[in-house]
Amino acid sequence: MTSVEYVQGTLDTLLDDPGALSLRDTTFVVLDLETTGGAPDGGGITEVGAVKVRGGEELGVLATLVNPGVPIPPFITVLTGITQAMTYEAPAIEEVLPSLLEFLHGAVLVAHNAAYDVGFLKAACAKHGYRWPGPKVLDTVALARRALTRDEVPNHKLGTLATYFHTPRQPSHRALDDALATVDVLHALIGRLGSHRVHTLGEAVEFAKAVTPTQRRKRHLAEGLPHVPGVYIFRAGDGRPLYVGTSVDIATRVRSYFTAGEKRARISEMLAAAERVEPVECAHSLEAEVRELRLIAAHAPPYNRRSKHPERVVWLKLTAEAYPRLSVVRAVGEPEAAYLGPFRSRRSAELAAAGVYDAVPLRQCTLRLSARTTTPACALAELGRCPAPCEHRISLEEYADRAATPFREAIVGDPGLLVDQLLARIRVLSDAQRYEEAAVVRTRMAALLRAAVRMQRLSGLTRIAELVAARRAAAGGWELAIVRHGRLAAAGVSPPRVHPRPTIDALRATAETVLEPSASTEESERILAWLERPETRLVQTSAGWASPVRGAARFRDLLNRAESASSGKDSTESS
Repeated sequence: MTSVEYVQGTLDTLLDDPGALSLRDTTFVVLDLETTGGAPDGGGITEVGAVKVRGGEELGVLATLVNPGVPIPPFITVLTGITQAMTYEAPAIEEVLPSLLEFLHGAVLVAHNAAYDVGFLKAACAKHGYRWPGPKVLDTVALARRALTRDEVPNHKLGTLATYFHTPRQPSHRALDDALATVDVLHALIGRLGSHRVHTLGEAVEFAKAVTPTQRRKRHLAEGLPHVPGVYIFRAGDGRPLYVGTSVDIATRVRSYFTAGEKRARISEMLAAAERVEPVECAHSLEAEVRELRLIAAHAPPYNRRSKHPERVVWLKLTAEAYPRLSVVRAVGEPEAAYLGPFRSRRSAELAAAGVYDAVPLRQCTLRLSARTTTPACALAELGRCPAPCEHRISLEEYADRAATPFREAIVGDPGLLVDQLLARIRVLSDAQRYEEAAVVRTRMAALLRAAVRMQRLSGLTRIAELVAARRAAAGGWELAIVRHGRLAAAGVSPPRVHPRPTIDALRATAETVLEPSASTEESERILAWLERPETRLVQTSAGWASPVRGAARFRDLLNRAESASSGKDSTESS
């Protein structure tokens, strides 16, 4: 027996964001299948029942018996009342699918224990060459688990829910009857969702997932936020910043913290303490990234893991004394000394220093040596690992030429001498089949090169007193940035179809005064990444933006190969 009653009605126009559609305006197809009870293999369906509804109004019905192509087990006949004889002249599933898929078009699929029904339909589509349309799916079992407590219902079976809600139609293990009962249960559950602040399709889909009670209780914190680029700050009841983040769309990003996709334990703890979310609207994504870094540095929010203390960096310093040596320091001070960095950890600085020691004969002791008085040599001199300047075995001039000058040149210009020495050492060790030692030297070389490349890139930007750059905005106009000594001094967007010069002039007039490099390394690197995008245009600059012709950047390919070949913790240590 086949019964199809279908009134098309006016389907909702698909939105750019279907999840924003209100539940009242959403078209649902509530579906139920009866099967032979086996695994979904493309067959085994004995009956299909589907009801299309929107806003409480029934738009259409599709119901038909289906020839399963296999014998119906006796216990299924007892349960459903569907016999082999009833399905003998019924259409096969491949004949039903075209009508069913058309019926599902543009609607949200609803089922009780939806994974079971969807599994059978997807297997049937795959077996018979139909493309599964991948509709949004809403499971009334999952909705009931979230909306109802154990005190209200002992389980979430369809019959139990229909009885609890006193629905006019009760399930009977026949497809159409069960689909109609599911319609009534769906409407009752939607009535419950309002108290959980669930009003749209997207909110209902997320609500049905395994969100925590805290996420559900605090979902209102995401309300009323702007759909613009910027920074968002989760604050405690006393106003303390708990977490700072950034996004090109504040509202959408904050809403994601209250979905099943957010599973981080520390974020769950943060949400429990949060009482409000403060948005900080920004002109564009670069300003948002910079503001995020500055806010994290200023407030050290307890739930931000990265960039809490951007000022906690170290440098490799070549001391200004008779026989210079390398020292790990926390700030750039003496103008006569040479510095390489910054490094994010002492470990990475020491790794780069070891690379320098492998390449040039810099002394490794910490004594302050005199050009007049000798000092007893250490074990490294006896092993031939140090030229023993302490005993004046090497002159000041020779020490400078062989040790100090190559390091100075490597950090501001050409590191070629150091790289050649390290590559030669790697070849010697490899030829002697001392591969582990060669790998250690390679890792040290990578740390040294990485720091030199980074420092020279940053130096090229931070020495520029003022740089103006522009990038096409998605909505028209130009995203504008005023950068002074590597620090973002001002940001804005010029209106569409208007020359950006007046906006640039206004930004320059009100921009922050920056007289010397003062930005954190991370801020300057974010700005560099934005400036180096192909679509970014330089408008004007107070000085040439340049890097050394034979600088560290020419070894970038070597650095990439060394890093990809390295293994172990040391090779991944970031400078």
